[in-house]
Amino acid sequence: MKKKINVNDYAGRITEALPKGILLCTNGEKFNAMTIGWGGIGTNWSIPVFTVYVRESRYTKSLLDRTGEFTISVPLGEPDPKINGVCGSKSGRDTDKVSEAGLTLEPPTTINTPGIREYPLTLECKVLYVQPQELDRLPKEIVERFYPQNVPGTFPMANRDPHTTYIGQIVDAYIIE
Repeated sequence: MKKKINVNDYAGRITEALPKGILLCTNGEKFNAMTIGWGGIGTNWSIPVFTVYVRESRYTKSLLDRTGEFTISVPLGEPDPKINGVCGSKSGRDTDKVSEAGLTLEPPTTINTPGIREYPLTLECKVLYVQPQELDRLPKEIVERFYPQNVPGTFPMANRDPHTTYIGQIVDAYIIE
């Protein structure tokens, strides 16, 4: 069962959960979930949106580019270290994150990407805008910290790959009960 919510009523909770790790879920040839700690909820073009940043080398990016949709799954309490660990350090290209992290997929209501029962606060989003980052437009300190050139693009945390920004319209919001 799903309890529909007004996303604005949960914006603070989502913002507080984000640095601890929430899940960006994508679908395509297979389901994938990636732990994210960067993003934002807000309003663009008078539309409720969630913005995510995905590195160029990530499997998630290929799925986002193909499907144009994603789900955000947020824990209502503390995040599960096993879930965040598997989804934040392994690639969906060669890992079945659903079985390895013990995820229970919840069918979506508006798009084709499921939510996660273990992280029940769910936002279903359709991509409205995509913009690759230009590293030369960022402050030097940020580039040195988050995009070091001596770290391979396969490294799961800070690496040299820039991000692509995806702004997704929140087309549905609910809590999985």
